[in-house]
Amino acid sequence: MSGYRLPEGGALIDRARPVAFRFDGTDRSGFAGDTVASALLADGQRLFGRSFKYHRPRGILGAGVEEPNALMTLGRGASTEPNIQATISEIYQGLEAQSQNRWPSLRHDFMSWPLTILSQGFKAGFYYKTFMGPGRHAWRVYEPIIRKAAGLGRADPSFDESRYEKTNAFCDVLVVGAGPAGLAAARRAARAGLRVILADETQALGGDLFETRATVEGQPAQAWAKAVAAELDALPNVRVLTRTSVYGYYDGNVLGAVERVQDHLGDRDPDLPRQRHWTLHAGHVILAAGAIQRPIVFPGNDLPGVMLANAVERYIARYAVAPGRRAVVFGTDDSLYRSALAMVRAGIDVAAVVDARPQAPTALAAPLKAAGVPVHAGTVVTEARGSKGLSRVFLARCDEAGQPRPGGSDAVDADLLAVAGGWTPTIHLASQAGGAPQWRPDIDAFVPGAPREAWTAAGAANGTFALADVLADGLRAADAALAALGRESAAGPPIAADDPDAGTNPPLALRAVSSPTARGKAFVDFQNDVLAADVTLAHQEGYRSVEHLKRYTTLGMATDQGKTSNVNALGLMADLEGRPIPDVGTTRFRPPYTPVSLGALAGREVGDHFRPTRRTPMHDWHLAHGAEMVAAGAWMRPRAYLRAGESLTDAYIREARTVREAVGIVDVSTLGKITVQGPDAGDFLNRVYVNGFGKLPVGKARYGVMLREDGFVYDDGTTWRLAEDDFLMTTTTANAAGVLARLERHLAVDWPDMKVAVASATDQWAGLAIAGPLSREVLARIVEDVDMSDAGLPFMGVARGRIGAAPVIVARLSFSGELAYEVHCGARDGLAVWEAVFEAGQSSGLVAYGTEALGTLRIEKGHVAGAELDGRTTLADLRLEKMASSKKAFVGQALMTRPAMTAADRKVLVGLKSLDGQALRTGAHVVSDDMPDGIPSLGHVTSPTYSPALGAHIALALVSGGRERTGQHLSVVDPIRGAHPVPVEVVSHHFYDPQGDRLNG
Repeated sequence: MSGYRLPEGGALIDRARPVAFRFDGTDRSGFAGDTVASALLADGQRLFGRSFKYHRPRGILGAGVEEPNALMTLGRGASTEPNIQATISEIYQGLEAQSQNRWPSLRHDFMSWPLTILSQGFKAGFYYKTFMGPGRHAWRVYEPIIRKAAGLGRADPSFDESRYEKTNAFCDVLVVGAGPAGLAAARRAARAGLRVILADETQALGGDLFETRATVEGQPAQAWAKAVAAELDALPNVRVLTRTSVYGYYDGNVLGAVERVQDHLGDRDPDLPRQRHWTLHAGHVILAAGAIQRPIVFPGNDLPGVMLANAVERYIARYAVAPGRRAVVFGTDDSLYRSALAMVRAGIDVAAVVDARPQAPTALAAPLKAAGVPVHAGTVVTEARGSKGLSRVFLARCDEAGQPRPGGSDAVDADLLAVAGGWTPTIHLASQAGGAPQWRPDIDAFVPGAPREAWTAAGAANGTFALADVLADGLRAADAALAALGRESAAGPPIAADDPDAGTNPPLALRAVSSPTARGKAFVDFQNDVLAADVTLAHQEGYRSVEHLKRYTTLGMATDQGKTSNVNALGLMADLEGRPIPDVGTTRFRPPYTPVSLGALAGREVGDHFRPTRRTPMHDWHLAHGAEMVAAGAWMRPRAYLRAGESLTDAYIREARTVREAVGIVDVSTLGKITVQGPDAGDFLNRVYVNGFGKLPVGKARYGVMLREDGFVYDDGTTWRLAEDDFLMTTTTANAAGVLARLERHLAVDWPDMKVAVASATDQWAGLAIAGPLSREVLARIVEDVDMSDAGLPFMGVARGRIGAAPVIVARLSFSGELAYEVHCGARDGLAVWEAVFEAGQSSGLVAYGTEALGTLRIEKGHVAGAELDGRTTLADLRLEKMASSKKAFVGQALMTRPAMTAADRKVLVGLKSLDGQALRTGAHVVSDDMPDGIPSLGHVTSPTYSPALGAHIALALVSGGRERTGQHLSVVDPIRGAHPVPVEVVSHHFYDPQGDRLNG
């Protein structure tokens, strides 16, 4: 045991509220306000996990979101969540925490020794090399072994019953980070009357003000932070979001954030979400996210007990936890002295302070020397040793570059090594919404580049570290936001601050300590087990771009995102290249900055709410008349209307036969309906459809096909011209939203000068199709103000009329090949119109039919639908190439005739007829009996059915060279279902009434 609870202090814990929880099945305790990390450290826990690749023992490195090692699975049952940082997760009564990536236990991991022995084979890129050989199929043997050994947490497959929410918020100024710069900026903007949102990922505002001995505006820094927080809480124009991580910066000054609303509570309020996702819309953003302390690369630097010095300060000040009993403090900048002094004041035995710079700052070192602490300047740690935790630290004199001089080293016994390797401004959000980061050699770090959105960086995130300067930078950022928003600043005097531990000496740029006598591994990236030697190997093998280095070594991936590793890795690569860091560059940070649970992204849109079920106005009528419903996109549609004793097959065959012989109606309300209006509407449709619409007469409809830009078919449907500048476009049910989005994009991006407006009208209209040789006489009984004769309403004619009191539009269209009409009306009149048509047709034998019969009728006629419009077919593949106009330009025209799109062996639409009465299956392969084994199939079945009109099983299919195969005998095989091959004949895809005579009744 090393860590322990201090008898006093702890700004964030409530000693009056003890909390019991469990870790790896053992009972543990802490106080309200503790994190899992602080509570376990206080209980003497040193080992927190096993590393990703080598299964090395790992302890706590940091105290916040920078923590790469202590990832745990929290919760129980379906609400468990893996890979959660113990440093940000607060304990609550009954919490279950499990360590990860170990077996059978954390202390005795059976994978540790084999992987340590075999570690020479696991260098950078080993997985690429492994999967390329030896042998073509050898990976089948070792892939499962590698996958079982690797990985971190395991997700629970059960449904998470927790409640999540999503919401939007709008503000004038969003302040990210509630340290001294963020508090100063938020207060100034709020006092100027702006709407302010202040977001911070921790449970309390103040940032590093918890650790400093400074005073601000004449009071202790922590008290000043509490006073500012109280003022902001009281203002009606301010929203303060604690426990909220802003993870992504997107176009238009939109940022994503996740608030952990109840993750810290054991007894959760059912009326509140566990987490809430915020989409934040800001007029201006102030990025005050602070900075992260860097580790230093040296052998053994990943041992439990090696920590960031600032993290040690945080555990002392915030949680009253001493992470060790005997410490060495090693660093390259003035902050190491503040950390060492905090440890001395907490009662930790500081065995040595090690400053790699040639001279120790006199004023900062004096209190330590007075306390009897040895201060070693011009000295470095060359190695840390121990078994499952740190036990000994080796020191050596160093040159001006921080590398050990020849000679021996001194050993110091210690269970805690606090490392201060400089500061990395948290530029992740700035990198997402700005130019390339800029290198500042005076602070040995990257700072934000030029903004591409309306943001201003402030404080440590901007490369400013002295407290007075940080506060001034926060005020400057607020004034910049006010100016950008056209508001006057509520200018006041500067914020006075006095920090007795502040230093002004430049840091030493030290990435790694290289000692020829050291024997341990030196890690650059703790989370992904990337060694300094891996960076060297990547350089030797030609991976010298920082983006290639990242991917070849996995450096900076996963939850770490380069927070502690990025600058050290770039520095090592720069040294190998013999170039300065700015020339080597830096990787581009991408969202999310911190992990985001899928539940937070989904919100309440899960289960039945993932895609709300849509029902037509006739839905209840369908159910009352025996309909078996089926999902069609987001809609529920009748599949068939089953009568007593009927199977689904019996029902659809009866329905399809009735349509061919008499008359039937089908609900087509689900078709996408888009209004296209404006003086340029005809020209616009000419551009999006392959065939012409500009000269379409008023009162007529036309079938059209639209292509994607790459020349493949995207959607089809009929469009009706209701007036000179008013068209109604219909689309397939599933593609309605996609077609509308494409039309809107064309108008916004491609042709912004066109005077056209498009809008969805799908929900505003109900529709039915009535088909069959008796359909005209049925409609003639009830439709008023429309001449239903062949001359009065010819094929593709459109007319307005009435059925009872309901205004309707009647179009003579046919998807079945029979004499047919579509009748559309307002959604509220849909049921009344449907019932009127149904009643009028009873004397003619009318039946309602569903999607199964609808599919059978269209397959018999060879009409294409969703299965054929799969995004991989061209007009020629579907035998529709004659539709394409040669007199106008249209979307997709330029690429539709590429050589690969017109190759002779492309799969083309054909009809298949079963020769032995067996049914054909969707997706089954079409093969030739004389094809050698191993040759790919000729094509596949897209739409099969039993045809009552033909008395045979038929199907539409896409078959290579299909135009020349008519009359050939092939076979259809279904290896997945294991059925016997079905002999088929290739026939015309127009199975029924190929001349179209039945369209006229």
